[in-house]
Amino acid sequence: MLIRIGFEIALTAPAPVPSIIALSTHPDAPGRLIGSGKPRSPAGLGMTESWDIFGNVKHRLTLPAGETRLWSDCAVEQDGVPDAVVPEAVQHPVEDLPMAVTQFLKPSRYCDSDALMDFAWAQFPAGPSGWDRVQRICDFVHGHIQFGYHHGRSDRTASQALAEGRGVCRDYAHLAVALCRAVNIPARYASGYLGDIGVPYAGPGDFCAWFEAYIGGHWYTFDARYNVPRIGRVLMVRGFDAGDAAMMTSFGSNRMTLFRVWCEEMPAMSDAEVMDQLERRPEAEALLNLDTAA
Repeated sequence: MLIRIGFEIALTAPAPVPSIIALSTHPDAPGRLIGSGKPRSPAGLGMTESWDIFGNVKHRLTLPAGETRLWSDCAVEQDGVPDAVVPEAVQHPVEDLPMAVTQFLKPSRYCDSDALMDFAWAQFPAGPSGWDRVQRICDFVHGHIQFGYHHGRSDRTASQALAEGRGVCRDYAHLAVALCRAVNIPARYASGYLGDIGVPYAGPGDFCAWFEAYIGGHWYTFDARYNVPRIGRVLMVRGFDAGDAAMMTSFGSNRMTLFRVWCEEMPAMSDAEVMDQLERRPEAEALLNLDTAA
């Protein structure tokens, strides 16, 4: 299966703004990339590339005064199989976990699992553990949080999401991660592309947050917002929580005026034909468009 992925973002700044962006595909993203999954910028705007401790690809740049457009457009060839479902995956005793994995048992800025211990053990007591327990956590979070872009808030923690019962995809992921950690299941936050492939159209494209739990000796993908296995997921970033996976971190004032994301299945074609398609950005519907020139 061929999937075209990309974005276009317009940012306006009153003065130069140093920034760090995490808008590349992750080296661990499954599939074969055709073209470049890295962000592109106008000529003369330099970007330097680096990697953080989670393997996320990040770029440093300084937004000039005025408008700057960043974009990416490429294709990935995947097997077209939905997220794995492995009911036999067991929860490991903490003493048997690899040391590198135990760090994902600790509370973090947005996943305040220490504040949810009593609730988590009462709601998800010992019993069928591993896959079943993580799925029960997903079922709870999926039914508890009401989704809405107008509910988005950048400083909401997992415990606040539990108390408020509303949020966006990152809040579903944060609450599920925190509840997993509270019952001693390592969990980490993840984000990337997830289009409406194999499901009905759900509106303009956006980046999506999900999470990964360590059970049965492997990291497995779970998605508390949609709560069903999906096709065409493309990882961009992962970490303890959204603080490690922010799309953009700016050290100064700027305003986003255009934001559009595409993640859509392409018909079968050769690599040369794909590259020809990538010469022209698609007419994807914008999630945000405050720029009349767009």
